[in-house]
Parts: sequence; structure tokens; C-alpha cells
Amino acid sequence: MLWLAPTPLVIASKSAVRRAMLAAAGFPLEVADADIDERAVETRGGPVAPDQAALLLAREKARVAVARFPGHYVIGADQTLALGDRRFDKPESRAAAREQLKALGGQTHALHSAVAVAKDGRVIFSHVETARLTMRRLTDRFLDAYLDTAGDAVTTSVGAYQLEGLGIHLFERIDGDHFTILGLPLLALLAFLRREGCLAG
Repeated sequence: MLWLAPTPLVIASKSAVRRAMLAAAGFPLEVADADIDERAVETRGGPVAPDQAALLLAREKARVAVARFPGHYVIGADQTLALGDRRFDKPESRAAAREQLKALGGQTHALHSAVAVAKDGRVIFSHVETARLTMRRLTDRFLDAYLDTAGDAVTTSVGAYQLEGLGIHLFERIDGDHFTILGLPLLALLAFLRREGCLAG
């Protein structure tokens, strides 16, 4: 058995992709809501770089959720996307997704993925990693076909794409860890949990 802790790992994230990653890695898993007002958390933290914003939000999700799970390791995670100094959030509509993809087309943007772990009321680990992705130049014809095929899924991620699915058609170059791109720096998390004695070494 790989997981050695007496209680399941808890993830405070709505992301089905993050949950699937952890389940595929063999974790016994519980899911917790971490309903935080992300914009309010960022405002309280003051102006921060996009990678630090992801870290701030991941820590807050873990901190809020851990109160309901004494004795458990609770994970919070978040991801931000930046093109230079410009931050992008999840598009609210197909039209917003199209506008966002037009802005990203032909450019290299950064995905910052953060993870935090809390236990017994305090955050005991946090880490952020960055991947850089270069989109090819996107024609209007391609964008129409992509948005028609992807449907509402384009509003569920900060980049209006799922790299593990149709989103791969958007790119000409990808530099970074696969798990980081999907929204969780998994290797760093595994290393931490091994140090904690939660995972077989």
C-alpha cells in the first residue's frame, strides 16, 4: 500500500481534473468544498504577481477546509494564467472565451499552478510551479470550429482550453511539467507527503 496515513487525503477543489490526478496516483480521497471569495482574498492580500496569487488562493482553500477535517492532510490548489502583466480569469461566456483566445493566439503565456497542504488548523506546505505555453496563430475559421466542438467546457478553465482534450489543437510549443499545466504540481506534492511519512518511500 502506498498511502500510509490513517485518514484519507482531502482535496478542497472543485476541479475534476485535480481529483482524477490524485485518484490515478492511488490516493484514498475525500472532497471538500472550499467556497472562498477569490477576488476578496486577493484584495486582502494586496497586489501580488500572478504566481503568488495562485499560491495565496491555494493556501486559503486549504486553510478554510482543514477545520472540518481534524487529523487529515487537506490540499488546496489554484491556477492563474498571465500574458505578460495581464491576468486572465475563467471566461464567463463563449464570446469572452473567443476574445481571450484571440489575445493569447501567437503568444507565449504562463500558467502558474499552486498547491498547499494544511493539517490540524495550519498550512504546513505550499509550492508553486510555472509552465509556459505558446499558442499558434488562430484563424477565425479555426476558432469557430474549436468553440463549436468544445462547447461550455471553454468556460471551466482559465485559458478556455483543456490541454488533455481539444485544447491541444491550440498550441505549437509547451514548456513545463504536464501536471502543472493541468493545475496541480503533483511531483512536489508527492515529495512533501513522502517526507511526512504519508507515502511509502
